[in-house]
Amino acid sequence: MLVKRSHSFKIFLPAIALFFCLAVPAVLRAADTGADIDDILTAAESAFQNMATRDYAALWGGLTAETRRNVVKSVGKALGKAGRDDTEEQIRTDFEKGGEIAREYWGAYLSQFDPTMVLKESRWTMGEIKKDRAEIAIRYKKSEHDAILKMFREGGAWKVGLDETFSTRQEK
Repeated sequence: MLVKRSHSFKIFLPAIALFFCLAVPAVLRAADTGADIDDILTAAESAFQNMATRDYAALWGGLTAETRRNVVKSVGKALGKAGRDDTEEQIRTDFEKGGEIAREYWGAYLSQFDPTMVLKESRWTMGEIKKDRAEIAIRYKKSEHDAILKMFREGGAWKVGLDETFSTRQEK
């Protein structure tokens, strides 16, 4: 009988060790996900609040690199057609500071979009979360469908992928 217990113990101990090796990282990931959810939602909410308060420099900092790059290219082309010769670096710097070009761009954007609809009249539901990507389903109270806001982790911070979410541009 002593031999059987010893043999069972030899099988049981590795099974317990394997269980803990698998379970502990899952628990830690769940804790990370909880922290990520707060960070993701805060980043998204901040972007819409910055739109509402017209804090364009802060808004710019909360957008993904792809969104910023595409906005700079698009604005550069529009300014070129209007006879201006601003460089991409000048345009980028203006957006970083919330300057004249940024005010004109975001003013036009916000004439078509009211961020308070998202902030006060919509339900937010956390969607899929991956290491560096996440989705938030946002449903306006008068809508039957969700808008899926795409979020990306860049440089350790969650950023709003406005262009990745809403762009209808054919060129990239």
